[in-house]
Order: sequence, then C-alpha cells, then structure tokens
Amino acid sequence: MEPSVVIFLILVLCISCLFLISSRKKSHGKGQLPPGPFPLPIVGNLLQLDTKHIDKSLGSLTKVYGPVYTLHFGSERVVVLHGYEAVKEALIDHGEEFAARGSLPIIDAVSKGFGLVFSKGERWKELRRFSLMTLRNLGMGKRSIEERVQEEAKYLVEEFKKSNGQPCDPKFILECVPCNVICSVIFQKRFEYSDRKLQTLMELLDENIKILTSPWIQVYNFIPSLVHYLPGPHRTFLNNCKIMHNFIEEKVKEHQETLDSNNPQDFIDYFLIQMGQKKQNQQSEFTMENLILTVSDLFIAGSETTSTTLRYGLLLLLKYPEITDKIHEEIDRVIGRDRSPCMKDRNSMPYTDAVIHEIQRHLDLIPFNLPHAVKQDTRFREYVIPKDTTIFTSLSSVLYDEKEFPNADQFDPGHFLDESGNFKKSDYFMPFSIGKRACVGEGLARMELFLFFTNILQNFTLKPLIDPKDIDTTPISNGFGCVPPSYKLHFLPVVK
Repeated sequence: MEPSVVIFLILVLCISCLFLISSRKKSHGKGQLPPGPFPLPIVGNLLQLDTKHIDKSLGSLTKVYGPVYTLHFGSERVVVLHGYEAVKEALIDHGEEFAARGSLPIIDAVSKGFGLVFSKGERWKELRRFSLMTLRNLGMGKRSIEERVQEEAKYLVEEFKKSNGQPCDPKFILECVPCNVICSVIFQKRFEYSDRKLQTLMELLDENIKILTSPWIQVYNFIPSLVHYLPGPHRTFLNNCKIMHNFIEEKVKEHQETLDSNNPQDFIDYFLIQMGQKKQNQQSEFTMENLILTVSDLFIAGSETTSTTLRYGLLLLLKYPEITDKIHEEIDRVIGRDRSPCMKDRNSMPYTDAVIHEIQRHLDLIPFNLPHAVKQDTRFREYVIPKDTTIFTSLSSVLYDEKEFPNADQFDPGHFLDESGNFKKSDYFMPFSIGKRACVGEGLARMELFLFFTNILQNFTLKPLIDPKDIDTTPISNGFGCVPPSYKLHFLPVVK
C-alpha cells in the first residue's frame, strides 16, 4: 500500500475518533444523553457485546452505567431502560412520547414501515385502532372465540392420542394449534395438521425464528448497510417472508372474489370493506401493502409466541412432576373428566393459573421487548433523549426482579400465590409488554394457554424419557428471543 494511502487512512481514523470524542462530550451529562460505553467508528459498541447473548451483555452494563444508558448499534443510537421503575416510567407515565416503533433493521427490510407491529405515527394508530375493533367484532374476549379455542383443543388431544404413548416431539402440533386459531380469525379457516400448506408455513416460520435468534442477525442489526449485501442466512429469512406474503396475497384474492360487504366473515373481509370505502382517499392507510403486512403480523404473533410458551411449559412440567400432580388434582376437583375446561374454571384454579404465569415469567420470551422509539425530543429523568432514538426496554429485568420474585432464577408457582393459596397478581408480570404498544392479542394468548394446558393435563399424564433431575430447561437465548431446547415425551392417556 502506498505511504500516502496509509497516511490518509490514519488521518481519517483520527478525525473519526476526535469527532466521536467531541460528540460524546457534548451528548452526555446532565440534560443530555444517558451515559454509556464509548463507541467505535462504524461498528459502535458491537465488539463490546456478546452477540450470542446480547440480553446478558446489556443486562451487565446496567451495573456500570445505571438503569438508563446509551449504546450504539453500528451508527444507530439506542437508549436501554433497565428495571421496573424505568420501564414503567417510560411506557406508562410517558407512554405517548415512547409509543413510536424503534428500528430493527432485519424486520424493517421486510415490513418497510407497513403493517401493525412495525409501523409508526398515524399509520400505526389507525391500523391498531382498526385491528382492536375488528378482533372484538370477531369474538376476541367473547364466548365465540373461546369456542374456537376449545374446538382446536379437542383436535390437539386427538392428535396426541395418535402417539399411543410412544415418544413424541410435540413441537409441530403445538405450533399448529395456535396457528389454526388465528387462521380462523384471519382466514375463516382451520387446516388439518396433515395439510401440506400448513406444514410449509410452519417450516418457514420455524426456520425464520432460528435465523432471527442467530448471532448473524444480531450483526445484521448492528451494521445492516454492510451485511445486507453479503451472502448469509438473512437472505433466506427475507425470501421466506416473501413466500409467506405471497400466500397471504393469494388468500386476499380469494376473499375479493367472494366478499359480501354486508356479511364480513373474518379479518381480511373487514379490511377489504374499509379499502373499498376509502379508495378515493389517497391518504388512506387501508392499502394492499398494509393488509398483507398486518395479516402477516397477526399470523406470526398469534402462532409462534403461544406455541413456544406451550412447548416450554410442557418441558417444565416434565422437570417438576410434583407441580404437574398438583395441577392434576385441581383439574379433578374443579373440572373433572366428563366435560371440557372453560375460561370460567380459571377463577377456581389459582394453582394452575399461577403455574401458567410462572411459565411465561420464567421463559422470558422476548428479553428486551420489541424496540420502541421516542416521537420527539423527550426529557426523561435528568436526560434528554433526541427524537427517533431507539429504546430497548428490558422485560428480563422486570420479570426476574429479585424483590418481586424471590429466587427469581427458580421455577416457582409460589411467585403468583399468596399465603392462603389464592392467585396473586403482580404489576411486574409483563411478558406482553405494557402501555400503548402492548400486544393486541394478549387476551387471546392467555385464553389459549389456559385452555390448551388444562385440556392436555385433563387427558394425559406426561412422562419424560429421562430422569426429571437430568432435564435441562434452560431456554436457548440469542438476543432477540428465547426458545426451549428440543425434547420428546410420552403422552399417556388418563383412564376416565
């Protein structure tokens, strides 16, 4: 390399470092950005974090910089909030200011700002308002949606009976069950578990979850402008998303051909009616892009999060048979063996309710929540967070708070029971997040978890393949989310 080129590169590096030091001095301190580790040019704080365990790396930084600190994901500035007080203060007390959606480059490459989950501003407000209203019209929180879940629970039980007590990996079936519930809401259709289209969708979704929680994607999210053009698993992720969107588009076309504006049957029908009513409005958010992305958001969120929680829950019940026995006793006492569980039973089953809450707390499905952002320059505590700054809210730090949940690392349903054995609510229980961006399907997910778990345990005794002491229940965590390890079990039918 020519000496002049070397000198030029050294000068550029020095200038970059001086600029960073200068901007650092200006942006931190009282009335400015929260403190944080010094970022390097281009990569920011990437080299200071463990990309295999981003959540743990971010958690450890709070010991140095406090509950509110600044990081740089490449050139992207991120403010991290750690602990119940900071998270609640932002998402509830300053809910409007923190209601924008932060950047997650791999998802931004797919959504391009459309849809329900990753849209912003008036688009997000209109789509969220419409989605909540439509889901209520379709029975969310009502008896009609409960009947759909109960029906799917019967299919679930029959499918596990087919294993005839032999070792069974429950993963695929537990993915299909909540998927069918949300499909009945979106498409007015459930699929047979042997349906090839359903199997393909589950395979694509499963592959994408693995890619999304891989270290490679963490690197992509740090420096997307560079990694996007390289070969790698992100290309598979983007292609899988395209296939799923094409499937949804096919369903939309089918709905357009059969649409009865006076008798909408599902979410797509309601959306198409709005598209027709507002087609003259060039500013309308009821477009084909928003329809496809919103349906995709509902499909993914309604399928994967619940199925992952179910899989992790069964693994924990295998690990702790004494807890499973107590649930069996409560089911026998409250429900019996001659009728199906219903949501009214939950109020009479505090132990089962506590176990399900503890499963969700212990799994800690999305440790740092989906990213938020501030809509304007926002004063938060003694700092000022500039408009559009991405915000990470640590749900892990809340769900594993030692003061609220003593021995938080242990799986203990007692975390949600009082001294009399009654169910005990906790403000620290926020696996669905809180505030204006809380999950729109929280009510459905809670219903599914209760009805699916109770149906399984009403009909089966769970038997592990190995000694319960040797079962590893440690979730596989790679930053974005946590998933249970693979396992098999015996579903032994209960003699009625």
